Amino acid sequence: MNDPFNPEKKSKSWSRLMAMDSWLDSSIYQMFSSAGENWETITVFFRRFRVYGFRKAMVEVACEGLTLGLAGFILLLALAQPAFEASEKDWRAQSDYSVTFLDRFGVEIGRRGVLHDDAEPIDALPDHFIKAVLATEDRRFFDHFGIDLFGLTRAMIENARAKSVVQGGSTITQQLAKNLFLTNERTIERKIKEAFLALWLEFNLSKKEILKLYLDRAYMGGGAFGVAAASEFYFGKNVKEINLAEAAMLAGLYKAPAKYAPHINLPAARARANEVLTNMVQAEYMTEGQVISARRNPAQIVERDNKDSPDYFLDWAYEEVKQMSAGFPTQTLVVRTTVDPGIQSAAEEAITSSLRQSGEDYNVSQAALVVIERGGAVRAIVGGRDYGTSQFNRATNAHRQPGSSFKPFVYTTAMLNGYTPESMIVDASITVRGWSPKNYSRGYAGRVNLTRALVKSINTVPVRLGVQMGRKKIVETARKMGIVSPLLANPSMPLGTNDVTVMEMTNAFGVFMTGGYETGRHGIMQITDSAGKVFYSRSNSAPKPKRLIDEKAIAALNLILSQVPEWGTGRRAALDGIKSAGKTGTTSGYRDAWFVGYTGNYVSAVWFGNDNYLPTNRLTGGNLPAMTWKKLMTYAHQNIDIKPIPLLENQQVATKRNSTGPKQANSNGEITPNTGIRQKPLPESTNKLLIELERNLRSAKGLSLSNALVQAGNEKNPATGIQQNSSVAVASQ
Repeated sequence: MNDPFNPEKKSKSWSRLMAMDSWLDSSIYQMFSSAGENWETITVFFRRFRVYGFRKAMVEVACEGLTLGLAGFILLLALAQPAFEASEKDWRAQSDYSVTFLDRFGVEIGRRGVLHDDAEPIDALPDHFIKAVLATEDRRFFDHFGIDLFGLTRAMIENARAKSVVQGGSTITQQLAKNLFLTNERTIERKIKEAFLALWLEFNLSKKEILKLYLDRAYMGGGAFGVAAASEFYFGKNVKEINLAEAAMLAGLYKAPAKYAPHINLPAARARANEVLTNMVQAEYMTEGQVISARRNPAQIVERDNKDSPDYFLDWAYEEVKQMSAGFPTQTLVVRTTVDPGIQSAAEEAITSSLRQSGEDYNVSQAALVVIERGGAVRAIVGGRDYGTSQFNRATNAHRQPGSSFKPFVYTTAMLNGYTPESMIVDASITVRGWSPKNYSRGYAGRVNLTRALVKSINTVPVRLGVQMGRKKIVETARKMGIVSPLLANPSMPLGTNDVTVMEMTNAFGVFMTGGYETGRHGIMQITDSAGKVFYSRSNSAPKPKRLIDEKAIAALNLILSQVPEWGTGRRAALDGIKSAGKTGTTSGYRDAWFVGYTGNYVSAVWFGNDNYLPTNRLTGGNLPAMTWKKLMTYAHQNIDIKPIPLLENQQVATKRNSTGPKQANSNGEITPNTGIRQKPLPESTNKLLIELERNLRSAKGLSLSNALVQAGNEKNPATGIQQNSSVAVASQ
């Protein structure tokens, strides 16, 4: 039996504990002592590398540069992630389609799909064509890794000397990355993505594959994509058969296909081809003696109709066809579209003339518009100023703030929640989450009805409505009417601070044009194969339109919006003799200007702005956009039956009044006559008297011509009292 009180055993236990404690203390001491000795050794070793004076400054700069460079690389990589997501798609698979497009009348207007295929392998292309392209576009193509630092430096020096952009630093790989994955928007973010994607292409493809893809995917004017299609279009021959002069002309198209397209401007195309020949000599690919014959005998082109192809529309329709044709037995298709060549040409001319006449004054470089006819047929799409310069479709792909043109969705929501056009609301200062909107005039009107608030584009009222109703209801209304872009229900949302597309705004305003029903937007009428077998017909498969918005709410909005071109911010859009309705839109900083309007026949949205988001020179939606809309709609309504705007009782157009008095700016920056007299409403008794007088005049029996002559002849001269029997010309009533 163990004795717990045994002193000998207790002594042994304490000894063991003391030994363990001693060992632990010794170990910790030795560890720190050893660590100190090691640190001293390391310190002594690195003293050999210590620098002083100028060398120390250089090392510090290098260390800071390395740190900042690493941080910058991580930032650039993060910015490039969206671009790499695009590379995960099957970006090669677009050459299987061969689509011939027809307009609404069955006339061929262009082709897509087959123009992208690799009809000829790179080794089968003429050697002089490859040399012409490399000499002009990227002489160091086979030496760089996707980004040519030497070429970029040279371009910067030349541009600095010329004080303008005379040389570009993009390589063929960078241009291919842009054509495959990106848009033509001139932003730093896009250039970063372009650089990373160029490196990705160089890592995943051979130089020959990159060059071949570039030659097949680049736009070359005339609706032709790729050198094989361009050779057939301009010269009527296979690309393997082109001579040196023709090769130089084709190589010159990559810089600006619209400017140098030979079927549009043959002298400019030949001058550009001569520059390409000079580039080949300077690059030492050929001698002057070898190119002299091509200089003396420039390329001849086959006769072509100079009528422009609706390329922006075709690009959009091509994507629609690819989605609709899944499961078809063939991908060689003939597609009848809804585009109207007359309206399309008028739309392009309206955009071009407005930018040509006023673009420089307002510092605006781009515009876009969409036209949809009642029934949903898309009649025209203009996605930019010049398709040859930029194939980016600003009508369908660019997301911009709509500004005040978004307000009708706010007021539609109000009408759905018990408000009326005569409902009164206060135009006064309001602050929501620390944000206080201001009116254009910087003043407030006090109590106003909703009609005046929308027609005059007062800013505080829709914000106040958003607070009272709940902004999520506004989002639901916009969604229901056709806005599919993400909408954040923040305090500024009622003023149109979320980004949308021109196509979305046109489609959404189409709900007003249809009386509250869905627009039924479509661009394809029929799809057949080359033998005429029908795969799709809109007339057989179109669903019955569904009502989206209550009839009473649409009637209220049509009543209000029809007054915007009469006495509101959109007076420059008023059509002569045709009732119209719409809304202007101008964003903060004047970066975007809109007019979205409709008649009983058509709805159209017009946008003006800059690709780089730079502000315009105080351009408002009531100026160029409204005037462009009027130019287009004036043409579109010629020789057609004018339909009334649904649910609008008074379809008469208000008579215009002119004033020679001084002018002042209204709440949206529009110029209005100012006579110095504040007009007051007439008393009710006076209104009743005038109405009664009008009724009596309309019901009064007219005088016959004989009675009028007798009566006039029997009148006395008030001055002399003498009766006169002179002949009097009486106008019939």
